[in-house]
Amino acid sequence: MSLIISMAAFALVASITPGPVNIVALSSGAQFGFRASQRHVAGATLGFVVLLVLMGLGLHEVLQRWPALTQVVQWAGVSFLLYMAFKLAADKGHLDAKESGRAPSMLYGAAMQWLNPKAWLACVAGMGAFVADGEARLVWQFAAVYLVICYVSVGCWVYAGTFLRGYLSNAKGMRLFNRSMALLLVVCAGYLIRA
Repeated sequence: MSLIISMAAFALVASITPGPVNIVALSSGAQFGFRASQRHVAGATLGFVVLLVLMGLGLHEVLQRWPALTQVVQWAGVSFLLYMAFKLAADKGHLDAKESGRAPSMLYGAAMQWLNPKAWLACVAGMGAFVADGEARLVWQFAAVYLVICYVSVGCWVYAGTFLRGYLSNAKGMRLFNRSMALLLVVCAGYLIRA
């Protein structure tokens, strides 16, 4: 039982701390509401869990053999973060989802995880800590724990955004909020370039 608690604690810390996926979840909750943002939550969760399982079943060995792939993922992630920052900064700030486009899709949430270096690091570190020998049963157990924790964690960010929605009742306030979130994404991208 203590292994599951340790896995859950690791998953919680890695999932609930700020990062690009959670910044987009916060912004989506604020702009589109809780229900419309659930596709992003589900996509981000499933995308991460698939990455985690693949890492546990041997993807990390591929990355060790071809370190250039890690660089490709890093630069693709930086490009994607800058693209998301641009989209947020350019948003007009309308709260009506019919006027301002659609909440991030399930595929968008999954792609964010696959291009998110924080997710890759969490997968490598988690598998190294809990499933170093690659035992399939432990890989699936860790994935099941992560599935629940990640869904709840990203959902908390959406809920926080939904709470902020009441304070961002006009387009000007929403534009300022979205541009602040865009700036945070640019800072994340800058951090990844320096790393």
